[in-house]
Amino acid sequence: MRLQRGFTLVELMIVILVIAIIASIAIPTYRSFILRAQRTDATAALLRARSAQEKFFLQNRRYMTDADLIAAGLNMSEHGFYTVASAPDGARPLPNFALTAVPAAGSPQASDTKCTNFTLDDVGTRGSTPSPIATCWK
Repeated sequence: MRLQRGFTLVELMIVILVIAIIASIAIPTYRSFILRAQRTDATAALLRARSAQEKFFLQNRRYMTDADLIAAGLNMSEHGFYTVASAPDGARPLPNFALTAVPAAGSPQASDTKCTNFTLDDVGTRGSTPSPIATCWK
C-alpha cells in the first residue's frame, strides 16, 4: 500500500479561494478604519492652530493670517495628511478667524469621501463636510 503525501490541486484552489474571499472583506474594512483614524490628524491640527491663534492674538491684538500660520509651521497637520488655512469669518464682525483643514494633495486622506473638510472658528464652533460633526470629529 502506497501512502499519499501533499495536497491535490483542487484542495489548493479551495484554500486560495477561501483566502481571497476573506481578503476581499478584510481589506476594505481595514482601509475604512485607517481613514477614520487619520481624521484625528485634522482635528488635532485645528485645535493646535486655534490655541496658537489665541496666543498670537494676546500678543499682537490680531489673529494669524495664512502667512503667519506658514511661518509658525501650523499650515500642515502633524503627519502631513491635511493642510490648514485661516481666514476671517465673514459672518461675524472682526476680529475673528475660521480655520479650515482639507486633505493634502497626494495624501491617503484625499480618498476620504465622508469627511473632506474640517472647520473650527474662534468661538469653538466645529464643522465638517459632507458628513455631520458627530461622524467626523470623533
